[in-house]
Amino acid sequence: AVAIPSVANLSNRPKEFIVYESTFSDILGIMLFNFVAINTTFGPEAFGDLGLLIIGVLILSAVFSMALLWLLRHLKHHVKSFLVIAILVLVYAVGKQFHLSSLVVVLAFGMFLANADQFPFAWFRERFLYRDFHRDLEQFHSLSNESAFLIRTFFFVLFGYSVLVGELVDRNAAILCGLLLVATYAVRALFLKFAVRMDLSPLLFITPRGLISILLYFSLPTSLQ
Repeated sequence: AVAIPSVANLSNRPKEFIVYESTFSDILGIMLFNFVAINTTFGPEAFGDLGLLIIGVLILSAVFSMALLWLLRHLKHHVKSFLVIAILVLVYAVGKQFHLSSLVVVLAFGMFLANADQFPFAWFRERFLYRDFHRDLEQFHSLSNESAFLIRTFFFVLFGYSVLVGELVDRNAAILCGLLLVATYAVRALFLKFAVRMDLSPLLFITPRGLISILLYFSLPTSLQ
């Protein structure tokens, strides 16, 4: 929501690092969160179910992406992007009902669209790519960016509603938040410097944290809050 648009003007390597980091950390984090929140025991059966779930979601992602690409090719109407977004929302909602990792499906669809013209298979190009594919892709990308901005705006409004001003001056909360911030930036500095060997500025200050954590907390069952 914030990290990826913030690095739009950086060079390729740091920009790609932030995009991949924020995308995969969010999706893997949500999968782990749902795994812990749903299961009461964590034996071999629970991990086996998780493995089968991941495999099933990946297969569903491939089938769904190809179906949508086929639909884009055969639609004759000039309005396509909103239909695709509506289908994505529907898939996400159905996945939530069955506790599937719907974000993986959505991510896979985006990756599939962005790289569809790089598949080397002739049968794939013949059945799924079409003359105006790149034009439609640019329009869909533009619409996605504007929609993301709108959704991000509403999210911050809702977040503001949930903040109790009186709690902002609570000393214990301030100390805890301060320690968490120090720990977050310290770990990130060590990771950037020694693990990935990249410059600390500005990547140290672009830390994908926060928004998804708040949403996950609100989705917790009352007994776990």
